[in-house]
Amino acid sequence: MDLKVRITITDELTEEVITSSAWLDLASGGISRVEYDDYDYAALGHPWEADDYEFTSGTLSHEGKDVEFKVDVDRTTGQRSVSANELLEIKVRAAALFAGLSGKALLGSTEAGRAAAAAAGGKPPRRGSDPLH
Repeated sequence: MDLKVRITITDELTEEVITSSAWLDLASGGISRVEYDDYDYAALGHPWEADDYEFTSGTLSHEGKDVEFKVDVDRTTGQRSVSANELLEIKVRAAALFAGLSGKALLGSTEAGRAAAAAAGGKPPRRGSDPLH
């Protein structure tokens, strides 16, 4: 299943911010098809190669709402990605922000969440009773 979303990437340098757009694979955390906005990397080099490079972040936007996250850059290969922990955080925050779901409601909608709730003595939500089913 192809679960890719369009994101904005921001490379922070000491005196400059370089933006680009790319695709984030929500299954693997891989980032592909990076396209710089008004920046000629062929002439200037990639942002992470600069001496004053500081960090890279990403933004997932939907209907005027944003979820910001850390982007890891392998400075040897230039490959950008999101760690597994960061990817999970993006999914939970995006669900809460974009769909109005709490992390607890999101977890409760999964089989594992229902099993955890039952083991904790709570009554798990009935399948199909929440907005995700």
